[in-house]
Amino acid sequence: MFSKDPNEEGTLLQGPTTGEMAQFERAQCSYENLSRRFVLEQRNFGRQYAHIYAVRLWAMKARLVEAAKRKWGDDVCIKKLSEMDSGETCVVIGTLFKHMELKPSILKDISEEEGAMPQPARAKYTEDADNLILEDEVQRVSLEGKLDVQTSVTGTIVAVYGAEDESGRFQVKDFCYADLPVQNSVQSPEEDRFVVLVSSLGIGSSQDNLLALQLLVDLITGQLGDLGDQKSAANIVRVIMAGNSLNESTQDKDSLTKAKYLSRKTAAGSVEAMKVLDDFLAQLSSCVDVDLMPGDFDPANHVLPQQPLHRCMFPRAMKYPTMHTVPNPYEADVGGIRFLGTSGQNVDDIYKYSSLENSLEILEKTLTVGHIAPTAPDTLGSYPFHDSDPFILESCPHVYFAGNQGKFQSKILKGADGQRALLVTVPKFCQTQSCVLVNLRTLQCEVLQVQAAWDQGDQPMQE
Repeated sequence: MFSKDPNEEGTLLQGPTTGEMAQFERAQCSYENLSRRFVLEQRNFGRQYAHIYAVRLWAMKARLVEAAKRKWGDDVCIKKLSEMDSGETCVVIGTLFKHMELKPSILKDISEEEGAMPQPARAKYTEDADNLILEDEVQRVSLEGKLDVQTSVTGTIVAVYGAEDESGRFQVKDFCYADLPVQNSVQSPEEDRFVVLVSSLGIGSSQDNLLALQLLVDLITGQLGDLGDQKSAANIVRVIMAGNSLNESTQDKDSLTKAKYLSRKTAAGSVEAMKVLDDFLAQLSSCVDVDLMPGDFDPANHVLPQQPLHRCMFPRAMKYPTMHTVPNPYEADVGGIRFLGTSGQNVDDIYKYSSLENSLEILEKTLTVGHIAPTAPDTLGSYPFHDSDPFILESCPHVYFAGNQGKFQSKILKGADGQRALLVTVPKFCQTQSCVLVNLRTLQCEVLQVQAAWDQGDQPMQE
């Protein structure tokens, strides 16, 4: 209760100063969810994975033919492996397979169970002895030459130009990928409108920094900062949370091996973490639209595409129509700008099975080859699609992002036909206390960092 007399002795509370208070309304933007192809209507895991490779090659072959003719001329000879004569220079289109001795294999693990020492975990599985094989509809051939083995990954559709030598190997003189697909014209808003990209909140760890997360929520909802900060926050039209909202420690590793009766009265490690996440999402979605993507450590299916988290997990946040659970990968049109992104599993998997070190470079490669996750289903878990491959890029996004990366990076990638895509790697919030702010009007991005740490000189008072 405020005191009527601010000069009264002993008064600690005072009434608000008179005058007109600034009020800001949350900006609005058009929105369309374009992720329908990543949502599984029916689930059948009894199919073979060979279908997805056949569909991928069939669906992308026409684009590779166009790319080959654009690079080597309209009169270039394009043949299947079964039609090729030894020594004949031609173009062959097929799927890459990278033979790697260090690649984990369940068959190898079973055969070495007797008296074998367990192999240590590796950050990368590449070695100099790796080699490439090209497969088309009916045949395969080993590749040598210009195509770099270590920067290539299994599942990529490629057109190679060269000839088969006397030993039966195809000598690659040149190669090309599908390149960037067509892009819709940009219809950006006339004023500054922002989308926040944040990933890896990491709730549930023993070292939770909930203060930093609360400051981020307060900043986005306009409860933090001066009038200028609040005015800027009012122009945030959407928050996209790119996976790993929970920490890895919340996963119950014994659930698959421990007898059910031994865990009847034990609570899952993610229960309390989900309650905390629900609280933060309720605060966010009360003021702004929120899209929540699942990640590796979230309670969702493991294989791609990960399905939206069930709404029953968020009893408080789901009361707001602005709270949305979406799949991973996720695609949407926000204010005329097409966003496409993942929680980072595709980038992390390519890192393991190639010599590529930079996350932004890997992200660019997936866009160049025309496929979000080329290593699925070989080394990256995937649903066994049989009549379509939803990871094929049918159109070029305006913003292409990957969550849960080590640091923030961005780049504008330009295509031969005028495409212009902003590539963004979203850092882990639990480690960097930062997220990414994308301006829909200019397609520029910047880091938004929240500092929430006690100064070492600030010690609590001793009694």
